[in-house]
Order: sequence, then C-alpha cells, then structure tokens
Amino acid sequence: MSAADPQVPNRGLLTICVMAATIMQALDTTIANVALPYMQGSLSATQDQITWVLTSYIVAAAIFMPTTGFLAARFGRKKLLITAVAGFTIASGLCGAAQTLGQMVIFRLLQGVFGAALVPMSQAILLDSYPREKHGSAMALWGVGVMVGPILGPMLGGWLTEYYNWRWVFYINVPIGVAVVFGLMAVLTESKVQQMRFDWFGFATLSIAVGALQMMLDRGQLVDWFGSTEIIFEAALAALALYLFLVHMATAEKPFIDPHLFTDHNFRVGIMLIFVVGVILLASVALLTPYLQTLMGYPVLTAGLILGPRGIGTMVAMMIVGRLIGRIDPRIFLLIGLGLSSLSLYEMTMFTPDVSSGTLLINGIVQGTGLGFLFTPLSTVTFATLPAHLRTQATGLFSLLRNLGSSIGVSVVIFMLARNTQIMHAELVHNASPLNPALRIFPADQIWNLKTLAGRAALNMEITRQAEIIAYMNDYKLLAILTLAAAPLVLLLGKPQDRTVDPAHAVVE
Repeated sequence: MSAADPQVPNRGLLTICVMAATIMQALDTTIANVALPYMQGSLSATQDQITWVLTSYIVAAAIFMPTTGFLAARFGRKKLLITAVAGFTIASGLCGAAQTLGQMVIFRLLQGVFGAALVPMSQAILLDSYPREKHGSAMALWGVGVMVGPILGPMLGGWLTEYYNWRWVFYINVPIGVAVVFGLMAVLTESKVQQMRFDWFGFATLSIAVGALQMMLDRGQLVDWFGSTEIIFEAALAALALYLFLVHMATAEKPFIDPHLFTDHNFRVGIMLIFVVGVILLASVALLTPYLQTLMGYPVLTAGLILGPRGIGTMVAMMIVGRLIGRIDPRIFLLIGLGLSSLSLYEMTMFTPDVSSGTLLINGIVQGTGLGFLFTPLSTVTFATLPAHLRTQATGLFSLLRNLGSSIGVSVVIFMLARNTQIMHAELVHNASPLNPALRIFPADQIWNLKTLAGRAALNMEITRQAEIIAYMNDYKLLAILTLAAAPLVLLLGKPQDRTVDPAHAVVE
C-alpha cells in the first residue's frame, strides 16, 4: 500500500467522485428488483427468465472483479477507473433502451464487466489519497457509501418506476456517470504502470466454469434439467473448465489465483461463509419483491419503501461492530449475525398475504441487522492470518465467492419457487372436486361455482395463489436451514492473532 500523496488536488472532490462511482455500482445490485414485474411484461419474459436481469450483472461483476489489480497495475488506475465509469454509464443507457430480454441480458453483462472495478478501485484510491492516520475514517466513509446503494436501491427504484418508467432505473446512472468521468479527469492522478503477464488460461477457464454453471441454473427449469442435452452440455463444460482451472492453478508458475491462499485455514473457512452470506443477501430480496407486488398487491413504490429498513439495519449494525470489534471476539458477532438472519427467515416461513406492513418492516430490520453483524467481522477473521502480499488477491476472491453465492442463490430459489408452486398446485387441485362438501355449499352466483366455466377458472386462480404462498414459505425455510447450517463453520475459525487489523481489510468489498 502506497503512502498518501500529499499533492492530491482537491481531495474532497476526489472523494465525492470515487464514492459516487461506488454507490452507482452498489445501487444496481438492488435497484432493479422492484421493477422486475414491469420489465417482465415489457420484455415478454417469464418469472424465472426475468431473474437473468439480476444474475447476469452479478456473474459478470464476479468474474471480472479479480482482474482489477492486474488491470490497474498494467494500464494505470486513472485510465482504468475512467474507462470503467464511462463503460458502466454507456451500458446503463443501453439497458434503459433495451427492447428484448436478450438485449437486456447482454447490456447487463456489460454493466457487470465495467462495474467490477468500481468498488475495489474506489477503496484503493481513498487509501492512497489519505494519510495512514486517517485510513480508519476513510474506510468508514467508504463502508457507509457501499451500504447507501443497497439501501437506496429498492426505494429509488420504486419511486422511478411508479412516477416515470422502469427504464429510468437505468437512465438515472447516465448523468451521474458523466459527472463522475469529468470529475475524475480533473482531480485523479495517474499511477505508475508495470509490465505484467496475465494468466489468460486461468482467467478463461474460471470464467467458463462460472458462466456455464450460471447458464445451467438459469435454463434448467425451462428445458427440464438433465432431460435436456443443453443442460448436460453446460454441466459437463462447467465441470471440465473447473477441473482445468484447478490443475492449472496447482501447476502454473504464476496462476490467476495463487494456491498459497488456500493454505490459510481462516481464509478457507471464510470464503465458505461469505458464499452463504451472498446467498442470504440477495436471494431473500429476490423472493420478497415479487411477493409484495404480486401476492400482496403493493404498489411498486410501497414495495421499495418496505425493503428500505433492511439496509438501515445493516448500516447500524456495521457501525456498532466497527466500534466494538477491537474488544470483542469477531466470531461472537458472526454467531449473532447468523442467529438474527435465521430468525428473520424463520419468521418469513409464516408469512401470508395478510401480514402487516409493520411486521414486514421489523423483520427487514432484524434481517438487515443480522447481515450487518456478518460483513465486517467475517472480513476481519478471513484476512487476519493471511500474509500481506496475498491480501489484494484474497479480497478479489472473497468478493467473487460473495457474488457467486448471490447469483447461484437467486437462481436456485427462483427455480424452487416455480417447482414447488407446480407441486403444491397438483396437490391442492385434488380437493377441487364437486364431491368436496366445502365447494358444494356455494350458491349458483358464487364466484367459485364449479358448474360454470368462470367459477372453475376463478377457483384455479385461487389454488395457484395458495400454491405460490406455500412455495414461498418453503423457499424461506430452505434459506433459514442454510443459514443455521453455516453456524458450525464459525466454530472452525481460529481467533485472530492480531486484533488491530488494518481497517482496509475489515470492510467488506
């Protein structure tokens, strides 16, 4: 880590610019959630297809985030950051103008590719721009900025969709991005460029493995899983690419990911835990958003406001942890975080469309608080025993596992939702018979009168609705079990030897 440059021109403006870039990237992980039902209609997509809008962005960012260090060293941080912001801005405009689902997925992939560098680069630039004695406050500011995006995302997305159009969820980035580009051109200084060799084979095999796995998860429900040649091919391709990546990593002189990372026990356990955190982070939101809008009939703006307190709980918990982590074993915070997260998910297994908005708000705060107790302590413990020269690469892999967990989690819960809805519908429909006394009591003008075509159609709609409610309950139960199952991993973590960890590594990327 370089010393702070005393000649940084207008450090305040530089801080604003890099924080705006960070917030843009973080914002786009959640801002599209509340607008998904509207996109689904405009783009003629099914419920499981429209989740590609979320997963394509997350996967692209996950794949390219580990390349940030190499690109910054090879081309210079100023060129890299300006190119990333400009590319992200253009891709945002293209997303807003997309006319088909295919176009939207491609443009979201571009957003993820360019957005991958924004968060780690903003952290590095702030550290280089402030003297060491101010690194703690700089990272606290950066950490709050990272959380502002997810907090504002659902509320801002709901407001834009309600009063303008879902396309403004993406267009909002354009004026901000243009301003950031000009600001960075004026105040950001260029770093030294180094001649480095990039491990293209390692990067390619890892990218193919992640991409093929995601395609398999996204497409499986549509093409009958392993009854389809496509799914078999994608599964085989993912397995082969992963095998080649692991062999190459173990034998190459300078592989894309240094295998020495995995000799550290805390790091091995930490990346497993952050994968679970990634699943909880976005999968629960991906389920709750359509639940609020389709089953509970909430307007898009109200749905966004209901999701907002979740992020507030996360921010408050992070501030508490930041003050106490030097005096309390971080593993205690991790157990508290997993406990609160599993408690909130268990409560969600009892949700029905009649649940009150107050209950939803309290549940969101509890869940957000649980996540806040997980991020910073997990980063602290994961990197505490790693050699300093491996930490930059470790943070990239840490972020990769978090994003991959989010992407896979969203795909799996949406698949389980569709599958369980079909199963429960088939079970419930057995009771929809004229022989059922509960249905024979309805008079001729009753909406569920089985003697009329309209009555049978109305009954089928109600059965589908009830099946969806049960399917959502089962998904929340699955997430609650996964959260509890991760708790024993915390006990495998070693106590950090150095409790005064550099704040740069105590904040999640």
